[in-house]
Amino acid sequence: MSNNDSNLLGYMLKYCKQIQETSAEFDNSKDKFDESATFRNAICLCLLQIGELVSVLSDDFKKDNPDMQWKEIKLLRNIVAHRYGQIDYDIVWDICLNDVPEMIDFCSEELNAL
Repeated sequence: MSNNDSNLLGYMLKYCKQIQETSAEFDNSKDKFDESATFRNAICLCLLQIGELVSVLSDDFKKDNPDMQWKEIKLLRNIVAHRYGQIDYDIVWDICLNDVPEMIDFCSEELNAL
Protein backbone atom coordinates (compact mmCIF):
# COMPACT_ATOMS: atom_id res chain seq x y z
CA MET A 1 0.00 0.00 0.00
CA SER A 2 1.32 3.42 -0.90
CA ASN A 3 1.78 6.18 1.66
CA ASN A 4 -0.96 8.12 -0.07
CA ASP A 5 -3.40 5.22 0.21
CA SER A 6 -2.59 4.77 3.89
CA ASN A 7 -3.16 8.50 4.51
CA LEU A 8 -6.49 8.31 2.67
CA LEU A 9 -7.55 5.29 4.73
CA GLY A 10 -6.71 7.23 7.87
CA TYR A 11 -9.03 10.02 6.79
CA MET A 12 -11.74 7.54 5.83
CA LEU A 13 -11.45 5.99 9.27
CA LYS A 14 -11.73 9.44 10.85
CA TYR A 15 -14.96 10.20 8.96
CA CYS A 16 -16.43 6.80 9.80
CA LYS A 17 -15.75 7.42 13.46
CA GLN A 18 -17.31 10.87 13.17
CA ILE A 19 -20.45 9.21 11.80
CA GLN A 20 -20.57 6.93 14.83
CA GLU A 21 -19.86 9.80 17.24
CA THR A 22 -22.59 11.94 15.68
CA SER A 23 -25.03 9.08 15.86
CA ALA A 24 -24.16 8.54 19.52
CA GLU A 25 -24.79 12.23 20.24
CA PHE A 26 -28.31 11.66 18.94
CA ASP A 27 -28.68 8.46 21.01
CA ASN A 28 -28.28 6.25 17.92
CA SER A 29 -31.95 6.98 17.30
CA LYS A 30 -33.56 6.46 13.91
CA ASP A 31 -36.43 8.70 15.03
CA LYS A 32 -34.00 11.52 15.81
CA PHE A 33 -32.27 10.90 12.48
CA ASP A 34 -35.61 11.22 10.69
CA GLU A 35 -36.50 14.39 12.62
CA SER A 36 -33.19 16.26 12.57
CA ALA A 37 -31.80 17.84 9.41
CA THR A 38 -28.65 18.60 11.40
CA PHE A 39 -28.14 14.91 12.16
CA ARG A 40 -28.83 13.84 8.56
CA ASN A 41 -26.60 16.57 7.11
CA ALA A 42 -23.70 15.71 9.41
CA ILE A 43 -23.86 12.06 8.37
CA CYS A 44 -24.20 12.88 4.69
CA LEU A 45 -21.23 15.26 4.77
CA CYS A 46 -19.04 12.51 6.22
CA LEU A 47 -20.29 10.06 3.58
CA LEU A 48 -19.56 12.62 0.88
CA GLN A 49 -16.01 13.04 2.21
CA ILE A 50 -15.50 9.27 2.29
CA GLY A 51 -16.65 9.08 -1.33
CA GLU A 52 -14.19 11.79 -2.29
CA LEU A 53 -11.37 9.91 -0.60
CA VAL A 54 -12.33 6.66 -2.34
CA SER A 55 -12.12 8.44 -5.68
CA VAL A 56 -8.43 9.20 -5.11
CA LEU A 57 -7.38 5.83 -3.71
CA SER A 58 -5.04 4.14 -6.16
CA ASP A 59 -6.56 1.75 -8.67
CA ASP A 60 -4.09 -0.89 -7.52
CA PHE A 61 -5.32 -0.62 -3.93
CA LYS A 62 -8.95 -0.91 -5.01
CA LYS A 63 -8.14 -3.89 -7.24
CA ASP A 64 -6.29 -5.55 -4.35
CA ASN A 65 -9.39 -5.11 -2.17
CA PRO A 66 -12.34 -6.07 -4.36
CA ASP A 67 -14.61 -6.94 -1.43
CA MET A 68 -15.13 -3.25 -0.67
CA GLN A 69 -17.91 -1.69 -2.71
CA TRP A 70 -15.80 1.13 -4.12
CA LYS A 71 -18.16 2.04 -6.96
CA GLU A 72 -21.18 2.17 -4.66
CA ILE A 73 -19.33 4.39 -2.19
CA LYS A 74 -18.46 6.80 -4.99
CA LEU A 75 -22.03 6.66 -6.30
CA LEU A 76 -23.39 7.60 -2.89
CA ARG A 77 -21.00 10.55 -2.83
CA ASN A 78 -22.37 11.71 -6.18
CA ILE A 79 -25.96 11.42 -4.97
CA VAL A 80 -25.20 13.39 -1.80
CA ALA A 81 -23.28 16.05 -3.73
CA HIS A 82 -25.52 16.49 -6.74
CA ARG A 83 -29.01 15.20 -5.99
CA TYR A 84 -29.54 16.24 -2.41
CA GLY A 85 -33.34 16.31 -2.62
CA GLN A 86 -33.33 12.72 -3.83
CA ILE A 87 -31.43 11.09 -0.95
CA ASP A 88 -33.12 8.03 0.50
CA TYR A 89 -32.44 8.53 4.20
CA ASP A 90 -33.50 4.99 5.04
CA ILE A 91 -30.57 3.81 2.94
CA VAL A 92 -28.27 6.33 4.63
CA TRP A 93 -29.37 5.05 8.05
CA ASP A 94 -28.73 1.47 6.94
CA ILE A 95 -25.26 2.48 5.77
CA CYS A 96 -24.59 4.00 9.21
CA LEU A 97 -25.65 0.84 10.99
CA ASN A 98 -24.11 -1.76 8.70
CA ASP A 99 -21.55 -0.41 6.25
CA VAL A 100 -19.75 2.15 8.39
CA PRO A 101 -18.73 -0.40 11.05
CA GLU A 102 -17.45 -2.68 8.26
CA MET A 103 -15.43 0.19 6.80
CA ILE A 104 -14.00 0.97 10.23
CA ASP A 105 -12.89 -2.64 10.55
CA PHE A 106 -11.44 -2.65 7.03
CA CYS A 107 -9.52 0.61 7.43
CA SER A 108 -8.27 -0.38 10.87
CA GLU A 109 -7.05 -3.77 9.68
CA GLU A 110 -5.29 -2.25 6.66
CA LEU A 111 -3.63 0.45 8.74
CA ASN A 112 -2.61 -1.98 11.49
CA ALA A 113 -0.98 -4.22 8.88
CA LEU A 114 1.55 -1.49 8.05
